[in-house]
Parts: sequence; C-alpha cells; structure tokens
Amino acid sequence: MAAEKRNIETTQNTKTFQIADLILVAVLLAAGQVLKMTLGTALSSIGVKPNFIIAMYCLAILLIRPTLLQALIIGLLAGAINQINPATPWLNFISEPLGAIAMYLLIKIPLKIRKFDLSPIVSTFLATVVSGGSFVACRYLFMGANVADLPANLVVVFGTATVNAIIVEALYFPLRKMLSKR
Repeated sequence: MAAEKRNIETTQNTKTFQIADLILVAVLLAAGQVLKMTLGTALSSIGVKPNFIIAMYCLAILLIRPTLLQALIIGLLAGAINQINPATPWLNFISEPLGAIAMYLLIKIPLKIRKFDLSPIVSTFLATVVSGGSFVACRYLFMGANVADLPANLVVVFGTATVNAIIVEALYFPLRKMLSKR
C-alpha cells in the first residue's frame, strides 16, 4: 500500500507534458495574443482592459494541472509572447512567470461552496493581480514611473483581474467537459 502510494506521488510530481497539453497551451496562448491585438485593443478604447494572455495561461494551468516547473515555463512563454508589440519591454518576463506560479499555487487550494467550484474565478483573479501588480511594481522600481499614476494603475490591475476572472470562468467548465471526453 505504501509503495503504491509512493508510486502515485512520484508519478504526480514528475508529470510530463503530453502532446495534447503542449498543443492546448500553444493554442490558448496564440488565441490570447490574437484577442489582445484585436478585441483587447477595441475594448481598451472604451476603458476596459482585459489581458487575454494572462487569462489564457490561467485557463491552461487550470485545465492541464502542470508541475511548478511547467507552470513557470508557461509563464515564460506568455512573457515571450507579450514581447510582440510590448508597451514596456521585458517586464513581462518577470510578471507572467510570477502570475503563472501564483496560479499553480492557487489551484492547489480547494475552493468549493457546496457543489460550485470557485477555483477558476478566484485563482484567475488573484493570479492576474500578482502578474499585474508585479508588472506595475517593476515599472516603478526599474523604469522610474510616476508615483502619482499608482492609483490609476491599481484600478487597471483590479479591473483586468475582474475581466480575466469572468473570461476564464466562462470558458473553463465547457473546455474541461470537452477535454474530459478525449
């Protein structure tokens, strides 16, 4: 019994990406970039600022349940994708891995009220706050951003976190159901 339990734990700790997992991450990150460049630009003109790349890597982490290292790699890939047309170069290589690690840690916490799973909405919201908050902090630390802009930046971070949480909540359950059929 103990040896069987150790084998299960070892298998879970050394989970390798399956081809389907890699494809899912790639498709979701690509979709996030396309949505960021199209719908994200249109929505930002009316004051709504979703970050579809963060939403998509949060969704990927929720769906495939990667290891910590794999979550970090997903965050680094998201940071690299954000370098296409960056508003602030290189900061996403810090903020996106931190957001992905936060997402990895948050999905380990069971968040259910009765039969309703709050994990997608809560973990995405908090992971987006970690990613956006670290991005803003890095702008102030490394780039000398104007401190007077901090309240506005925090409103954007929390607004983005709210929109991302809603997006992931809307997509998670249908995608999970679809993927469980394979």
